[in-house]
Amino acid sequence: MKKRVFLILLVTAVTLLLAGCSAETTVEPVDLSSPEAISTALQSILVGFFLFLPKMLAAMVLFVITLYLAAWISKFVRYLMEKRRMDPGVTLLVYYITRYTIVIVGTITALRQVNFEVTAFLAGLGILGFTLGFALQDISQNVIAGLLLLIQKPFELGDLIQIDDFTGTVLSVDLRTTELRTRDGQNVLIPNAHVFTKPITNFSRQATWRVSLPMGVAYDSDLELVQRVTLRTIQSLPDVLDDPAPVFHFHTFGDYSIDFNLHFWIDSRITNPVTATHPAIIALQKAYAEANIEIPYPIQTEIQVEGERRP
Repeated sequence: MKKRVFLILLVTAVTLLLAGCSAETTVEPVDLSSPEAISTALQSILVGFFLFLPKMLAAMVLFVITLYLAAWISKFVRYLMEKRRMDPGVTLLVYYITRYTIVIVGTITALRQVNFEVTAFLAGLGILGFTLGFALQDISQNVIAGLLLLIQKPFELGDLIQIDDFTGTVLSVDLRTTELRTRDGQNVLIPNAHVFTKPITNFSRQATWRVSLPMGVAYDSDLELVQRVTLRTIQSLPDVLDDPAPVFHFHTFGDYSIDFNLHFWIDSRITNPVTATHPAIIALQKAYAEANIEIPYPIQTEIQVEGERRP
């Protein structure tokens, strides 16, 4: 942090020095063959420099104060918004807007201290920004997409979301990337432009979550008994919600079983959807064993034919 501030101050000092000297000093063409003319020109440059030096110091002090004020005020605004439990995305957006607005206003004010042509500078900065916008389209897209994500709020910090092949918890959203922590503990940085243009599945937006469990029973099973035992067992589990009620339906005559689907609902704030099928499978296997309901599995029959021996 200290190195970055020092580098900013060094670049600012050189820029202000060059701009101020050129503004304060008007050097006429010098006859290099005349020592008196050279001496007069050097004296004029030195006088201009010493006249400009207080203005440059005042501009630098103002610029340093601006940096610290921007950091302090933006953090204070963020603290107040977090204390009032405001939306994290809006809090982050206001934090960035507050910080960069103060820096821009303070920089322009510091430049005015040295009679810098701010209007021409802003015009040139606009042309430079337009040129860089074409050269750095990807970065510009990510910044704009980051602002739109913070405004639209398709997800919040801490939400479990899925973007393409990435599923994880949202750790942060800045002006360039969205950071996720996947289920296997990896941190993934996804460009905001990719996040903004791709479908987003927000698993945390809805508290209730439907879990599907495909199963099958033997052909000689009593199907009505299978349905009663399955629904009674799944409704007895503490993590399964009564409303919406579990849904059971047969759908296919398989190769070796009659297949059905079991759908039940859980509260994702209490039960992990990834492991919700674990207690259900254990309870159903035990209930089927007590009711003599067979869960079949593929059987392969090997037939060997021995050739007739010849004398």
